[in-house]
Amino acid sequence: MALGVAIGVIAGIAIGLTPYLLHRRRDAGTAAPAVAEPDRAGEIESLLGAAVDQLEIGVVVATAGDRTAYRNAAAQAFHGTHIGLLVDDNVDGIIAEAQAGRPASRLVELHGPPKTWLAITARPTPGGGAVATIQDVSERVRTDAMRTDFVTNISHELKTPVGAVAVLAEALIDETDPEIVERLAAHLVEEAHRAVRTIDDLLKLSEIESARPGDTVVDLNAVVATAISRGRAVDGGRGVEVSTFDGPSPILIRGDERQLVSAVGNLVENAVKYSQSGDVVQVRTRVDDTAVEVMVADQGIGIPARDLDRIFERFYRVDKARSRETGGTGLGLSIVRHVATNHGGEVLVSSQEGEGSTFVLRLPGDLVIRAPGDSDRADGTTSATPAPEQEETAPHE
Repeated sequence: MALGVAIGVIAGIAIGLTPYLLHRRRDAGTAAPAVAEPDRAGEIESLLGAAVDQLEIGVVVATAGDRTAYRNAAAQAFHGTHIGLLVDDNVDGIIAEAQAGRPASRLVELHGPPKTWLAITARPTPGGGAVATIQDVSERVRTDAMRTDFVTNISHELKTPVGAVAVLAEALIDETDPEIVERLAAHLVEEAHRAVRTIDDLLKLSEIESARPGDTVVDLNAVVATAISRGRAVDGGRGVEVSTFDGPSPILIRGDERQLVSAVGNLVENAVKYSQSGDVVQVRTRVDDTAVEVMVADQGIGIPARDLDRIFERFYRVDKARSRETGGTGLGLSIVRHVATNHGGEVLVSSQEGEGSTFVLRLPGDLVIRAPGDSDRADGTTSATPAPEQEETAPHE
């Protein structure tokens, strides 16, 4: 709707521009203009042209003779480029339709990289001309695609456990064997908990996406300790060791404690879930003058290189069978990414399939609360050893 209003405004401006930009024709018999009129017309033309040049939307005005009379700055930026040739072809085609008296529009996909979508719309103007607009709608297209994917994914994620609950409940109705009843009931409870976990993670993700992070003093070592407790709880006695290398001195930062506990907790839980008996999960903190980091490294199954760019997407699972076995919802890493973004940071990952993964939650150094007299760099008792070189890989969606 906003786009339609904008196009209407632009079309109105273009129609106003047309008499001046096309050297307005006068009917026969009209009295000669006053001497001052050319100066006034030039002033209006200059003002309108400057106004349209400020628009982010490209504007192209054509005469009845298929001649392009005007391009604003945004439209001119395409001119003479490879992409501009594709844009010009589409603009010429859509202007021809508008000159025939029919408003027209097209969504043009440019494969890039990066992939870009342009909405090109044209409307007729008086005298057989046309005005076309060019707008980059890539973000809107991506958002619509994400929304569609989200609805599809959540429908699938909830349909599976809810369907299983229904089947198991029906099986229990007429079952009389106590052993079978007990087994079916256990599966029923498991599927119900799976649905609840998915809904809980969705609500948590929605809250993190929509809320601004708190601005309270947070002890990062306490956050790590809570996350480690969660990791040990999900181990279930398999013998995965979780250790930390932070020092006794607290690392105080400004942030949202709940969000940070959720993010670090998800990283530690994932590391434990995807590790084998006897493996070690290491959690380290590090502070310097540019950043504060929490690193979680495991010796688990690792992540294939082809999946690294997608693991932060909602519901994306590298190993769906393993994820179902461990009770994962596919939302944990998405939550981590949003917490990092909310705090002005990022989450980095490096992994070698079969050797393990390392995740780093990196937050800006200006979040750290330093006591008077502290050096710019944390001393060896509170900082961790430097992260491995492989941690430089940072996937972005």
